[in-house]
Amino acid sequence: MRFLLARSLAHSFVALLFGALLLSPYVLGAEGESCPLFNGKDLTGWEGDMTLWKVADNAIVGDSPGIGHNQFLVTKHEFDDFELTVEFRLTEGVGNSGIQFRSKRVENSTEVSGYQADIGENYWGCLYDESRRNKVLVKPPAVFEKSLKKGDWNTYLIRAKGDHIVLKINGVTTVDYHEKDPQIARKGVIGLQVHSGGPLKVEFRNIEIRSLKD
Repeated sequence: MRFLLARSLAHSFVALLFGALLLSPYVLGAEGESCPLFNGKDLTGWEGDMTLWKVADNAIVGDSPGIGHNQFLVTKHEFDDFELTVEFRLTEGVGNSGIQFRSKRVENSTEVSGYQADIGENYWGCLYDESRRNKVLVKPPAVFEKSLKKGDWNTYLIRAKGDHIVLKINGVTTVDYHEKDPQIARKGVIGLQVHSGGPLKVEFRNIEIRSLKD
């Protein structure tokens, strides 16, 4: 009886563990298999100033009344080589936002340091180095904006493998960059930005990632 009970408990534990792994936003499958980073219902797996971030209509919403410092909602897990797709919408195309990747929280600050796939006027499609080198690393070709839907939903694709980074918006390549500095981190959190300054509203949905590890 004791053996059967122990066996039953062991099977139950394995089943619960397996179920938890399936539900975890951070259990990546083999290359080619996508995994959601956002469950469409709440901010499980993410952290940040929850007075600025909420979930509405199956999207993560950054709703700023106007703030003095940049704020970020970031994953609790780090990623290295991956391909990320995110749909985003910046209300009326006003304000500035972005998607951080291979980034780190800055101690005693609201900032996050690392690469950013930029969003906003004069920065659409740029690769920016946030709170590190503090500059645009690559600007997109001007013709790409013909495919941009300011104020409406667009799709960002971010691909990072080794030193190679590619950004695309609506299928158009905006950045094809090779990092020359071996000291730059190749692993970190993924984050969503609400930029300092005046009021803005930015939304993100259908956030999916797939591993590019061999």
